[in-house]
Amino acid sequence: MRVPRRVLAALLALAAVPAAASCSSAARGDDARPGDEPPAALAPYERLLPAPVSARAEGPGYAFGPGTVIRTGLTGDEEVRRVGELLAEQLRGPSGLPLPVVDGVEGDGIRLRIDDEAEGAGEEGYRLESGPGGVTLTARTPAGLFHAGQTLRQLLPVSGPGAVPGGTVTDAPRFAYRGAMVDVARHFFSVEQVKRYVDQLAQYKVNTLHLHLTDDQGWRLAIDSWPRLAEYGGASEVGGGPGGHWTKDEYRDLVAYASERYVDVVPEIDMPGHVNAAQAAYAELNCDGKARERYTGIKVGFSSLCVGKERTYEFIDQVLGELAELTPGKYLHIGGDEAHSTPAADYAAFMDRAQAVVAKHGKTVVAWHQLATARPAAGAVLQYWGHDRTAAAEKAAVTAAAKAGSPVILSPADRLYLDMKYDKETKPGLAWAGYVPVRRAYDWDPGTYLPGLPESAVLGVEAPLWTETIATRGDWELMAFPRVLGLAELGWSPPTTHDWPTYARRLSAQGPRLDAQNITFYQAPDVPWQ
Repeated sequence: MRVPRRVLAALLALAAVPAAASCSSAARGDDARPGDEPPAALAPYERLLPAPVSARAEGPGYAFGPGTVIRTGLTGDEEVRRVGELLAEQLRGPSGLPLPVVDGVEGDGIRLRIDDEAEGAGEEGYRLESGPGGVTLTARTPAGLFHAGQTLRQLLPVSGPGAVPGGTVTDAPRFAYRGAMVDVARHFFSVEQVKRYVDQLAQYKVNTLHLHLTDDQGWRLAIDSWPRLAEYGGASEVGGGPGGHWTKDEYRDLVAYASERYVDVVPEIDMPGHVNAAQAAYAELNCDGKARERYTGIKVGFSSLCVGKERTYEFIDQVLGELAELTPGKYLHIGGDEAHSTPAADYAAFMDRAQAVVAKHGKTVVAWHQLATARPAAGAVLQYWGHDRTAAAEKAAVTAAAKAGSPVILSPADRLYLDMKYDKETKPGLAWAGYVPVRRAYDWDPGTYLPGLPESAVLGVEAPLWTETIATRGDWELMAFPRVLGLAELGWSPPTTHDWPTYARRLSAQGPRLDAQNITFYQAPDVPWQ
């Protein structure tokens, strides 16, 4: 479903209301009754998503118009200049303004300022101050300035010139890792489509893109030392389509594009299971030396690398070595889930060697939480994808590994798996973890989610989008939006801001922005859309 197009006049008519009114019964999309008065519109600083640490409307604002310039500080700070150029590009389209980017900080306009001593800002925090003389964005790092710019975008009209209301935002993230995953293995997607998702995510301060590059159904990245992985193993997908793969240059281009938006790429090569595409390409990866048939179904757990062959470890060393050279980020994801065809002892032995390969190439291991049943390397990150029905012993193993030094990324399937259906009427998606309506995706606390897991052990949160049933951009966006905005808020905002009725109203205010960007999204019935 799509939210109807909103006209600019309706946006400019939004009136300010006291913050306390946002918790009134009239504001509750989940319990509104026929005849209730619609909730008063939120003021601009109350609409921000993710919710900032502090936002205060105060005094007159800044007129954003034809004379506005973006000032990027002293000459020679190339990264700040680049942030300014990108912000100008993001604002020019909706506003229709020229927005030249100039050096220096003196004068009115939008001023970008690095301050090494900015209080409470950290690596990604910022301060935004708006008044008649302009808007000043201050941060310790260019990443913080970028995030400040994304907040500024939400304070401006969806289209045309207007005004930035007077006030101040002081902000910093709750968790360091705020991620979204896309599976390009089950159905292949172009780099351009993934770039579109990067832009959609970055505007809500999501800072990590996890790419599930290989699975039983397809291998999506060219590897020089094993060329048939992509050439043959990549020429299939679920349902029997042609599949496809990215060249190394295309992958480099995507990584660079994401980096410019302060989004780190975490590539995943799943092992020792989920490897049928590789086994179809190279018979030597099978214990019996016979190539497998390419697979286009959606079953899991039937494939396994040959743990006893030394050639297997040469394979993962060469593949992960090439991937590490292409990826500047600190993490390599090695999967490790649903290895049902690998005996437990073999699984543990294999993961020992695979983790050593990752370390050899200078990266930190990320793996699905099944690694907790083996021997996680020092500092290895566990990605938890269990759900309410996951056995207590399995959850306890993750908690124990975390207490021993393995940080945890939380991706509970019945909260954050974006391929789970919203309800029984949803056409794409699966429902093995249950239906995941928008409220359920948002209404939980990562800091208290797993029994016994301290918040200090939570690296962050990630929303995976598996693509067994998703083959088009429209279905991708329908399943991701608006639930991925809840992920953004869970990862960024302080827990004191966590309140479903208030969030639902702020989410509804994002509808016109999603619509203006031509993003297909689900009009959840428990959100009071404008």
